[in-house]
Amino acid sequence: MKIVIGADSYAPDINGAARFAGRLARGLAARGHEVHVVSASTEGPEQLEHDGAVTIHRMRSIRYRWHATMRVCLPWLAGPDARDLLEQLQPDVVHVQSHMVVGRAVANAADRLGIPLVATNHFVPENVFGYVPFLPRRFHGPAGRMAWRDLARVFGQADVITAPTPLAVSLLTEATGLSGEAVSNGIDVQRYQEAARQAELNADPQAGPVILFVGRLDQEKRVDELIAAFARIPAETGARLEIVGGGDQFDALVGFAAELGVDDRVSFLGQVSDEELLAAYGRASIFCMPGVAELQSLVTLEAMSAGKPVVAANAMALPHLVQSGHNGWLYTPGDIGELALRLSTLVADPRLRERMGQHSRTMVSHHDFEATLDTFTEIYASAGAAVRGQLRSVA
Repeated sequence: MKIVIGADSYAPDINGAARFAGRLARGLAARGHEVHVVSASTEGPEQLEHDGAVTIHRMRSIRYRWHATMRVCLPWLAGPDARDLLEQLQPDVVHVQSHMVVGRAVANAADRLGIPLVATNHFVPENVFGYVPFLPRRFHGPAGRMAWRDLARVFGQADVITAPTPLAVSLLTEATGLSGEAVSNGIDVQRYQEAARQAELNADPQAGPVILFVGRLDQEKRVDELIAAFARIPAETGARLEIVGGGDQFDALVGFAAELGVDDRVSFLGQVSDEELLAAYGRASIFCMPGVAELQSLVTLEAMSAGKPVVAANAMALPHLVQSGHNGWLYTPGDIGELALRLSTLVADPRLRERMGQHSRTMVSHHDFEATLDTFTEIYASAGAAVRGQLRSVA
């Protein structure tokens, strides 16, 4: 098939939706499909890039004033550009990853041209409010409801809608009235297991345990809570905290670590390559996800694949991944003392880390990415069949 993936966020962005879109594109291309990705330019002008067999069409963009690393497309340019591109490519199916500017433009163009459309939702309003700091908190509720209604207008054009977990589907249905199918974002389990094995071979026996966070450094991720909890772990344990990712909170979090006197034990690695990210998962002893707006948390799945125990906020989809006392612990969001206690317990007990890490590896096996690719290939075929049937009935 010829497949177009519309993604407002794509590599080099580090977030769940961007990483999923990249993995999906490369996985489909590896199966022999012709894959095109439409996303925002990383520099401004229109660009054409190639990631192996994947062709990436970068649409004209501008820097977003309220976020240091974000670029956005202008709707009045993205709409015509997307329509021209789809007319040129004539894909068998379009798969959008959002209802924002790029996703909206590609979805609208697919609908007008009669191209089968699949939409995957990674959105919850809480993930957006950090990008609109000028919006007073008292307006978050009404703004969130407006955003859901807007999503319903865009995704309502789709032949099939998916979301990464049953919880995400339920949230979508409750907020919009749209029905959907749960399809895991999936994970290449073997890749992360190999990274862990390589790290064990090269490990320094004198090094202390490493706590790892991976994700956007934005408000809803609550990385400040993790740093505050880490500051309560005595330096004598040798524990270190590694933070991977960039975002608006980067400088503030660096300053916060210095204010708490732990800047010599906290490493801010910023945005890293895939190889560096794999190495970070490999050398980690514990993974922590304090975010409260995770529809699946791909990075948590990645850490579990690498055999790591997880300490995560008891919020959104994270309880589906973490069973307290089994492969890690859930804690009450905002409870710094509870988070510090859970991390400290794992820091002090390597046998417990090993046992919980093994449980993580076992639990993640049913999220194998090959199964995700199988499912989406079937969805694309059924969406195409449905559209062809509609065209025949009209004729």
